[in-house]
Amino acid sequence: MLGYVKYSPAADGLDRTIDSPNQIVFFERISLVLMIRLARVGARKQPHYRVVVIEKDRARNGRSVEVVGTYNPRTTPASLDFKRERIDYWVANGAILSDRVGKLYAMPIPEPAAVPAAPPVVKPIVASAAAPDTEPVPAA
Repeated sequence: MLGYVKYSPAADGLDRTIDSPNQIVFFERISLVLMIRLARVGARKQPHYRVVVIEKDRARNGRSVEVVGTYNPRTTPASLDFKRERIDYWVANGAILSDRVGKLYAMPIPEPAAVPAAPPVVKPIVASAAAPDTEPVPAA
């Protein structure tokens, strides 16, 4: 939950009192909920997303706390790159996964495709002019 809390003078240890109704009253912004969700960064009709840790009330592409991955749905198959240890850290500290990020995070980690081994390079044997294969026959 996010809200604004009236500044408490007693919290800073100083005894301040409000003398007139025209005095400025300070408010502190308190954020209680962090979310891990997608922030779009692609061009028009070319979606590409960052997976970000952000306060729940912020705009989709607002200032994030940390970028913890990327998601590109345009590749086949869609490419995912998560910093899983950082996501686990934020979830352990109370961050909530959005529905879409939760589904993407639950997907198994794809094994890297086995690169076929290149066949060995065979160099053709070139006969050397200095050493012929047969000895010349002496004339009789």
